[in-house]
Amino acid sequence: MGPDGYRESPPREGSSFPGRWPSSALGQAFSQILHQFAGQESRRGKASNAALRDLSALLEAKECDQLFEGSDTSLLGMPEMLGQVAKALGKYAAPPEGPEGGGDRHSEVAEKAAAVGLLFLKLLRKVETAKNSLVCPAWKAGLRHLAGPIYIFAVTHNLEQPWTSPKSQGVAGQVLALLLQVTECGSVAGFLHGENEDEKGRFTAVMGLLKPDLNKDSWKNNPATKHVFSWTLQKVTRPWLSQHLERVLPPSLLISDDYQTENKILGVHCLHHIVLNVPAADLLQYNRAQVLYHALFNHLYTREHHHIQAVLLCLLDLFPILEKALHWKGDAARPTTHCDEVLQLILMHMEPEHRLLLRRTYARNLPAFVKRVPCRLVVLLKALLKLICDVARDSSLTPESVKSALLEEATDCLILLDRCSQGQVKGLLAKIPQSCEDSKVGNYIRRVQQVSEGAP
Repeated sequence: MGPDGYRESPPREGSSFPGRWPSSALGQAFSQILHQFAGQESRRGKASNAALRDLSALLEAKECDQLFEGSDTSLLGMPEMLGQVAKALGKYAAPPEGPEGGGDRHSEVAEKAAAVGLLFLKLLRKVETAKNSLVCPAWKAGLRHLAGPIYIFAVTHNLEQPWTSPKSQGVAGQVLALLLQVTECGSVAGFLHGENEDEKGRFTAVMGLLKPDLNKDSWKNNPATKHVFSWTLQKVTRPWLSQHLERVLPPSLLISDDYQTENKILGVHCLHHIVLNVPAADLLQYNRAQVLYHALFNHLYTREHHHIQAVLLCLLDLFPILEKALHWKGDAARPTTHCDEVLQLILMHMEPEHRLLLRRTYARNLPAFVKRVPCRLVVLLKALLKLICDVARDSSLTPESVKSALLEEATDCLILLDRCSQGQVKGLLAKIPQSCEDSKVGNYIRRVQQVSEGAP
């Protein structure tokens, strides 16, 4: 039966398309195609192949003004219908779930994706023709419903994955390029957040389509979902990402909390992107930064060096946000910071670690903790000097051996602090020996200066 020969019929049971069908012959033709995609699993294969052929014939036979005709208040128009068809095509070409979906099924998915991609190219060319035509003003509505599903399809099959082939990647790349051309966007980032700060992008629409597949019960149903989300998230940066924080933070935490190392690392990369591209004030609001810290801290007990590396890099960028409002006064005990907790755990794990790759990962990141030291120079110096003065003047029954050990350790810490700060401690202590009334304290300070001067 040709593309114009479909008989009017009510929606079939199991159809995913809501509402009433357009009464036109073209609307009924698309309705039948949707029914074929929504058929039972046992007969979906042949029906879907037939649907692809029918859809191709429809796109070739119809003019753009027919494809993008509008809708009234009671009937769903062609723009909405085309959006449903685009979603059905994307679902048809989606990779299978789980390990049983490998091998031959991945090859089958790549073939399906290539066929669907060619249909999307035809459809986008129809949109472009309509855009350049004065007799088809409804193309904007059509593009609004098509852009999100087509983008998700293109990203799913554009990157090298187990379910892609060079052919399917090539077709998906063409689809993405044509989508950007039709939407007049110079980049994927522009497509998502808008070409400027005043323009509304399509990130919200894309996340709306991904949301049903990004909850704890469904995010593993489609193995492409996590990659589409991660890749899309990485394209949205400052100042646009902050307005979408509530949409992107929960799925990032969800993926990072998985038992598989691959997913843990992917989720940590997502969290790191959020830390780098959302203002500190927004992350501190509603205790979000603390939630991030505790989620990341739990990852430090893993034994996989790639995982540890990703977590430490994220934590190092999170520390300044967490400690932004931290003010310590010298007359009180200095509180243990998040940076201190992580450093203590790293040193504890590193000391007995016999796996070289993991040990090297710990060692590689230690200098970053040292380089945070100069900004705390005055705070640390006051704390160490107070310790030396208190111990030197202590008249309690504490054994002298204990006092001597404490003074030696505190002096060594001052020497290390001086080296970490490129000799700034020596300069700050220069006048203390002459004015210090306690000769014992003065001797320890002179020792710091002498050792620092002789250091390479």
